[in-house]
Amino acid sequence: MKSKILIIGAGYAGILTAKKLAKKFKKNYDVNITIIDKNPFHTMLTELHEVAANRVDEDSIKISLSKVFAGRKVNVVLDTVESIDFENNTVAGNSGTYDYEYLVLAAGSKPTYFGVPGAEEFSHKLWSFEDAVNLREHIHNCFRKAATETNLEEKKRLLTFHVVGAGFTGVEMVGELAEYVPILCEKYEIDRKYVSVYNVDVLTRTVPNLPEKLSNKVENRLKKMGVVMMLNNGVVGVGADFIETKNGDKVTRHTAGTVIWAAGIESSDITNKAANTLQSAARGRIKLDKYLRSIDNDHVYVVGDNMLYIPEGEERPVPQMVENCEQSAAVAAKNICSAITGKGEMTVYKPSFHGMMVCIGGRYGVARVGLPKFMFNLPSFLAMFAKHFINIIYFIQVLGWNKIFSYIKHEFFTIRNCRSFVGGHFSNRTPSFLLVALRVWLGAVWLFEGIMKIVGGWFNKPQLKGFFGGANGWYDSILKGATDGTSSAPAKAGAAVAEAVSSATTAGGGEAVAEGINQIGTTIINFDFLNLFRVIFVSGKQIAESTLSDFAFRLDIPLMNTFVNKVILANDSIQMFMQISIVIAEILIGLALIGGLFTTPASAVSLILQFMFVCTTGLYLGTFWMIFAGIAVLIGAGRTFGLDYYVMPFLKRQWKKIPIVRKWYIYND
Repeated sequence: MKSKILIIGAGYAGILTAKKLAKKFKKNYDVNITIIDKNPFHTMLTELHEVAANRVDEDSIKISLSKVFAGRKVNVVLDTVESIDFENNTVAGNSGTYDYEYLVLAAGSKPTYFGVPGAEEFSHKLWSFEDAVNLREHIHNCFRKAATETNLEEKKRLLTFHVVGAGFTGVEMVGELAEYVPILCEKYEIDRKYVSVYNVDVLTRTVPNLPEKLSNKVENRLKKMGVVMMLNNGVVGVGADFIETKNGDKVTRHTAGTVIWAAGIESSDITNKAANTLQSAARGRIKLDKYLRSIDNDHVYVVGDNMLYIPEGEERPVPQMVENCEQSAAVAAKNICSAITGKGEMTVYKPSFHGMMVCIGGRYGVARVGLPKFMFNLPSFLAMFAKHFINIIYFIQVLGWNKIFSYIKHEFFTIRNCRSFVGGHFSNRTPSFLLVALRVWLGAVWLFEGIMKIVGGWFNKPQLKGFFGGANGWYDSILKGATDGTSSAPAKAGAAVAEAVSSATTAGGGEAVAEGINQIGTTIINFDFLNLFRVIFVSGKQIAESTLSDFAFRLDIPLMNTFVNKVILANDSIQMFMQISIVIAEILIGLALIGGLFTTPASAVSLILQFMFVCTTGLYLGTFWMIFAGIAVLIGAGRTFGLDYYVMPFLKRQWKKIPIVRKWYIYND
């Protein structure tokens, strides 16, 4: 008889539990794993504010469940769960009924309105993908209407925003909105003085989970961004065009165009229903034993926001945060595996949290991180860096490197209005078609170099020994004869370079030694780093007489020199193989770049060859442009006036059909 594991919810905790269980039972076909969610995608709830304030595209916070579980033994069911029968081990949804042996409750949370009249009806929430998209459109519509509104009071009302809640979600939303307001004002030609942004909460300070020093930083940053802080003010009513707050015994009605509710959460509807049967407290959270099982039913596990568990030695329940979702998912999966297989002992949940952080817009953040008994604060730049790094760690667990490329693209490479902690320095602003000429010219140079090597006899006889020896002799004659930065050394290395790897790519050469023995060269840099590598920068002439083509740079690596001397140069057959390989590579790189076909791998190989030349013969500064050109056309340059425009989409479609590719996420969106 098969064991059936049913997971309700594909949030942070649910999706990780399913993946960990699939890994543990990948060779056990007697275990069936099913995950149920109403959406076909997983949503990055911690990034909702970025979409709501239009910093990133809405697709950046969605992760397809079919991609997450491709090639894994997890059945994805799209349904809305309505009830759970714990006695008969069944779950009822809108579209069907599902039985289970082990149930994992990971249904997440929803906003709670604390009984405030009108709050649910007249405010905008921020707890789902749809919430973020709807709020983004609403904010834009407010500015669109205000731009044509002639009544000044109505214009101001449309542009008045109240964000209720000064916890993590509230301050991140109000900070994101405050950062976005000047951009919208410029777009719709509205004077900034007509826009009002308020942050309202009964709390005495923002984000009380943080130390008071960091809370003050958050509050000061929001004030600097133009946010009016209304702390010590509880919300007692919300209407279509107003919000009422209470400070002490005084109730005040304020004009409001938009109220965004981010004041707290409670367990989801299905968890609240389960809480009527299972022991619970604190807004529907289920009470658990130390193995994360319901204290009433040892076949029901709870992870993430739905769990009410106080670890040994602690005074408070585990917090409703992503790190708790990750750690509880791992323990629950391990314990379910032990229960089904009868192997191994159950693991006690002993969470170890490593801090928390808050982002105030895309440029500023605060963080307190470290170990449970050793926490420290991070300054803004490092706090934002830590935030993105932690997101990347999470993406590795969920959708591998594929999602990381997408995340970096949305957060840095396509970011608009410089809304990133590194500004807009990484954002692509130059139209890609301007790189076409550079790509074609770089390809033409590589093609020319390959052809000239064939003409020079690289297919006929070994030439690397003389070539490398000439280059080494040229550098040595300058370095060993150096006195006060000058030496009697060869300078005319052009003939040998053209005959060997080429004048366009390398420096030094054998014939030049004899030819320029009376010339004067100059040592500029000769730095040896712990005998691991040596940086050499010289000129074949005196500095005053040098042009760009006289300066040569080399990275001398002893380990590579040993390989070249002992392996490549010691055997004529290997020399010929290397020569022919280099020529073929240069010709293929040239043709690929000219045609814009497989531009990324062609550019990568181009850079590898350049690195090889730098480490063996060196490069003249006059040809360093090829390195920078290779970097410039590395990503996507073939999609503009190139064959990659047609070939890559076709190959991607075929690539994604391969089972191992889908399973290991080695494909791009």
